[in-house]
Amino acid sequence: PWQKREISNFDYLMYLNTLAGRSYNDYMQYPVFPWVLADYHSQTLNLNNPHTFRDLSKPMGAQTVERKQKFIQRFKEVEKNLSAQCHYCTHYSSAIIVASYLVRLEPFTQTFCSLQGGSFDVADRMFHSVRSTWESASRDNMSDVRELIPEFFYLPEFLTNANHFELGCMQDGTVLGDVQLPPWADGDPHKFILLHRQALESDYVSAHLHRWIDLIFGHKQHGSAAVEAVNTYHPYFYGDKMDLNNIKDPLIKSTILGFISNFGQIPKQV
Repeated sequence: PWQKREISNFDYLMYLNTLAGRSYNDYMQYPVFPWVLADYHSQTLNLNNPHTFRDLSKPMGAQTVERKQKFIQRFKEVEKNLSAQCHYCTHYSSAIIVASYLVRLEPFTQTFCSLQGGSFDVADRMFHSVRSTWESASRDNMSDVRELIPEFFYLPEFLTNANHFELGCMQDGTVLGDVQLPPWADGDPHKFILLHRQALESDYVSAHLHRWIDLIFGHKQHGSAAVEAVNTYHPYFYGDKMDLNNIKDPLIKSTILGFISNFGQIPKQV
């Protein structure tokens, strides 16, 4: 039905997330959605231009050539302190990523603070701008390969600081409040959600979404296909591939479980 466009891209992604064991009830296995746009700077959003969109055939770590090369280099070098060969030591979805996106809404505010040890994070590291988060995750920050959550496509409320939380002040003097939106949203969270949802359902994304699905839920998740796609994560992220029952050392076992709960895990392969 999806290929015939009888169900929306949004519904299909939710269906796949559910099949893969991901759920709104578990921050550690929260539904994962793709960044679909690469244009957060234009005054108007052109959904007929392929350059408006993110490359859905590549993971976030390979969106630019330079960044991709750095991660391939890391994979080859296997740094001394890493016991395992992988491209990424951080994950595209974790409890802290989910809570940081939704930090302006309860109960996520409390969750975020408890994950941070009781208070908000340093203001410069808080989610405050869609554009700068995209730039961090797609280009600038080697420890950031985050994807999105479903709320980016239907929930304008998470973009406003309606509860007036004091989220702090950035080094450049910016006081954190509502999330800064791309120019094409005209400062309106509803318009942002509307256009972002249109982007998700656009012809371009419909034609390329299966490539992203292969990376996250399909055959490019692990093994040689993942290596080729620059899409391998630390072994601890592959929770279902680790047989915890065979690990006798309680310290190692609790380390792995802690790792998974803090840093996220790969969905079950669908």
